[in-house]
Amino acid sequence: MQFKSTRNADNIVTASQAIIQGLATDGGLYVPSTWPEIELDWDVLKDYSYQEMAYFVMSIFFDDFSEADLKACIDAAYDEKFDTDVIAPLAKVGDDYYLELFHGPTIAFKDLALQILPHLMKKSAEMNNNTNEIAILTATSGDTGKAAMAGFADVPGTKIIVFYPQGGVSSIQEKQMVTQKGDNTFVVAIEGNFDDAQTEVKNLFNDEALRAQLAAEGIQFSSANSMNIGRLIPQVVYYFYTYAQLVKFEEIQAGDALNFVVPTGNFGDILAGYYGKRLGLPVGKLVCASNDNTVLYDFFNTGVYDKNRPFKLTISPSMDILVSSNFERMLFHALGDDTDQLVALMSDLNTKGSYTFPASVSEHFADYIGEYADEDETKTEINRVFSNYDYLIDPHTGVASASLQKLKDKNALEGANVVVSTASPYKFPQAVLTAVGEDVTDYDDDALVAGIKQFNQGEYPNAINEIRDAEVSHNRVSTVTGMKDLVVNILLGDA
Repeated sequence: MQFKSTRNADNIVTASQAIIQGLATDGGLYVPSTWPEIELDWDVLKDYSYQEMAYFVMSIFFDDFSEADLKACIDAAYDEKFDTDVIAPLAKVGDDYYLELFHGPTIAFKDLALQILPHLMKKSAEMNNNTNEIAILTATSGDTGKAAMAGFADVPGTKIIVFYPQGGVSSIQEKQMVTQKGDNTFVVAIEGNFDDAQTEVKNLFNDEALRAQLAAEGIQFSSANSMNIGRLIPQVVYYFYTYAQLVKFEEIQAGDALNFVVPTGNFGDILAGYYGKRLGLPVGKLVCASNDNTVLYDFFNTGVYDKNRPFKLTISPSMDILVSSNFERMLFHALGDDTDQLVALMSDLNTKGSYTFPASVSEHFADYIGEYADEDETKTEINRVFSNYDYLIDPHTGVASASLQKLKDKNALEGANVVVSTASPYKFPQAVLTAVGEDVTDYDDDALVAGIKQFNQGEYPNAINEIRDAEVSHNRVSTVTGMKDLVVNILLGDA
């Protein structure tokens, strides 16, 4: 399989080349050039381990990797770093299922992809005789930063620089990042929001003079967020694995349509579900669940993408995004891989802050339903789920769960429903405890996580134990305009 840029049909690379580059050199994102037809025998697939399903799915996309090399990457990623052999377990809560993607080393769904990306990237460099130092440049809305650094820490031949919005992540998320160990890890708080940081990171990727300056020193950029196809494809795996598990335990019949409700910010997680459907996975509806930042909800209901609106900081900060980078991929597919139309829409977004999708092809979004839950509705849902089922969910999962309830009230869905649970409640203890009626006014971080432990029972996750007494290693703060100079200083050894 080859991959092409959304902005230049002639920019075609192999999987390993796309993984090394991260973003296409023309500013676009790499997407599959073709969609192969595959046989899905659920009598066989239902008994696959997570690792076996990972190979089944990834080998379709990453077919320039040898079987031995790809399996080695998978085995190195999905091991005892996860606190369950299942890797991505399902919990039945009432009539619905919650896909728990928070059992990895940083207790967020990003672990499912970012534990394997360093191995894929290192092998890709070897395959392409690439001896450059790889500089991972990433903006994070909260979870990608820690998960990426945990994956790349002390990996030879790499440095990773993470930018996060100061005051725009939870205290636990921030503590996870600023206490990260590893001589090749760098964390910078940005005086601005996530969109500001992400936009400037894209600008740095597309700065030809900067790329040339770094290339002269044997350094090249790559990305660890879901703009990198090596981050996106591993996320397709858990959609297949979820379906297989429900067939195995006779919760659904093979061939039944299954709906996924996905808390959505940068659109990577839900796009992975769409990629699964393109391969033949029986997906019913993909529910794009938004928080108070309703840019995607509004798009699915009006056909207009408009970022010209207030940026709201919420209790679900990983979704506080107005420009969803991966939505460019979905637009491209919905336009029938029409590069010219895609480039025109992206130009409108950059110059006017909005674009209108052609109504003539709007049916290509029929797989999606947009829904949202505001902050009060999210808190109410966290409380409802805990009160009724003794099951504690984080605010992002709360947004998805509340969105599902709204759609069920409208009879808008048919068949079984899976809520994609993207983070542990331990990552957002203040919001979760407040939602279930606790007064946490005077709680410090230790008291907050102790409160979650009281309700959640069991032992602390390793991720929480690691940061409780960890020392702060990173304290850089930068303006958005100062990001370029800081990157140059870090990568050229002057920091």
